[in-house]
Amino acid sequence: VAPQRVQVPQVEVKITASSEKNAQIVIALLKKHGINQIIASPGTTNIPIVGSVQNDPFFTVFSSVDERSAAYMACGLARESGKPVVLTCTGATASRNYLPGLTEAYYSKIPIIALTSLNDLQDVGNLKPQNIDRSQLPNDVVKMSVNLPVVNSSQDYWFVNHQVNRAFLETTRHGGGPVHINLNTNYMATFTTKELPNVNYVQRFFSHNQELPQIPENSKIGIFIGRHKKFTKEEEHLIDKFCEQHNGAVFGDRTNGYSGKYLLNSSLGGVNLTRKHAKFSSYAPTLTIHLGEVTGDYSSMDTFNKSNGPVWRVSEDGELRDTFKRLSYVFEMKESVFFSNYIGEHCDTKNISFFETWRKYISSLRNSIPELPFANSWIAQKTIPEIPKNSFINFGILNSLRNWNFYPMDLSIQVESNVGGFGIDGLLSTTLGASLVDKKKLYFVVLGDLAFFYDVNSLGNRHLGKNIRILLINNGTGTEFRNSSHIGSQFGEQSDQFIAAGGHFQQKFNSSVKGQSLAQAWATTIGFKYYSAKSKDEYLNILPNFMESDTDTPILVEVFTTPKDESDSLEKMVSLDKEYSLKGKAYNFSERILPKESLKKIRRNLKN
Repeated sequence: VAPQRVQVPQVEVKITASSEKNAQIVIALLKKHGINQIIASPGTTNIPIVGSVQNDPFFTVFSSVDERSAAYMACGLARESGKPVVLTCTGATASRNYLPGLTEAYYSKIPIIALTSLNDLQDVGNLKPQNIDRSQLPNDVVKMSVNLPVVNSSQDYWFVNHQVNRAFLETTRHGGGPVHINLNTNYMATFTTKELPNVNYVQRFFSHNQELPQIPENSKIGIFIGRHKKFTKEEEHLIDKFCEQHNGAVFGDRTNGYSGKYLLNSSLGGVNLTRKHAKFSSYAPTLTIHLGEVTGDYSSMDTFNKSNGPVWRVSEDGELRDTFKRLSYVFEMKESVFFSNYIGEHCDTKNISFFETWRKYISSLRNSIPELPFANSWIAQKTIPEIPKNSFINFGILNSLRNWNFYPMDLSIQVESNVGGFGIDGLLSTTLGASLVDKKKLYFVVLGDLAFFYDVNSLGNRHLGKNIRILLINNGTGTEFRNSSHIGSQFGEQSDQFIAAGGHFQQKFNSSVKGQSLAQAWATTIGFKYYSAKSKDEYLNILPNFMESDTDTPILVEVFTTPKDESDSLEKMVSLDKEYSLKGKAYNFSERILPKESLKKIRRNLKN
């Protein structure tokens, strides 16, 4: 006898989501990634998730009281369906019970998302009930573990969105496997959100048998390259062909390893390109292709940060590096494979209008460079044309790297900087290490006094050769912190006490040669040829000696500048754009009539 069907009264179900932003982002991205299978265990801290999905027809939700059983259920469900499965539980020991099933998933490469919840990460370790530490997991439980804070700012929003994309994509990457997401909750008991927020959905593409996305029509493509090993001629040819077929141009300073046809020296004018610029839309790329690693090219980054178009990241590591916070696609493949896929074999047309727009703009800026004070930028302007071809040059951060990238340099010269860790330490040592490769090649290093003395012990190394050339810009302080655009400048000369560490390395002392500088005493003691300059004429007189290649000793040139000249020089270089000088003119006028404290407030507001 067939059982009688029980009539259940129909209740109108309203689909609403939690008011907690981090939970909303998780749910919205689950939908974007097409993940709809959830196994829920009872609890309180996971109510923002469970309460949001239980009546949403997109999701298929199952219940399991025992979290240990739930994890194994997820293994079976994911393995049979071939799709990722979400686990959700509350705080306390609930999440601990996932470990056996997640271990199975790890070794069997089963795509499971363990979504655990807790009151607040700040309560961990402070004897709050049901708050246990999940920050360290066994090595063979999940491929990745991320923590999602409560969203209180736009930065929090971007970070949560970024972390969720990372975790979801990892479930199917390199064979797949389980991941862990730790969701903080602030116990907002409201479920009134009728529309989920806009989220940034990221896709990953691989080189094997996968159709790649099409480039939008009428694009202006900016290929932004961070620090990168030197491209081969074949790789540069591919990039050049890509630029010609897709209206592209290459950005980034000379540490980007690219010496092809379409490199732009955007450091010169990029500082001034904001959305308020009259022609910003002409200069802003509609699509950014991001290669390489960390960069010190803040000027170009500023323009790319203010652009609106999507970013495609191309790297063999396949990681989600969202430098410009608009990441759309990640291509886990060799750069040569990527560019080869987008180059037409029989395409004879050439479109480089975007490159030409930028080239003309930069040319106009270069032609308007005024007479500069005796500072790092002027020294770079006069030195770069004299550097022998096929030399090596290593720049200190930030002042030297910035100022020397204002000017074009022969493409045969290899440019480096320690922008990976981005500290002042180790510059002399890395130059020394590089110089051991080719004794016939000149190895230049340009750095400030703090960086020089930070690493000066390396000059006593017995392997140091005569092919080393050191240009020491001694301004008596960490001049970066004294520049008018830096927040440290508001303290004036007081910043030298502790912020900029001024006054350490310019003092003189009596020795066999009266009035020697510290650098001179050190250099001559260990066998360097030493020159110094305190003016433009003095520097120009010793410059030919510095460039001499056939010497019996390494050479050190010490140039004495002032923080004021360094700051004034930088302001002139970043104020070359006459089309966008209204702000500068207003400030210059204010400088004549307003007290200094008011000027500082205006400068901070303008910067904001």
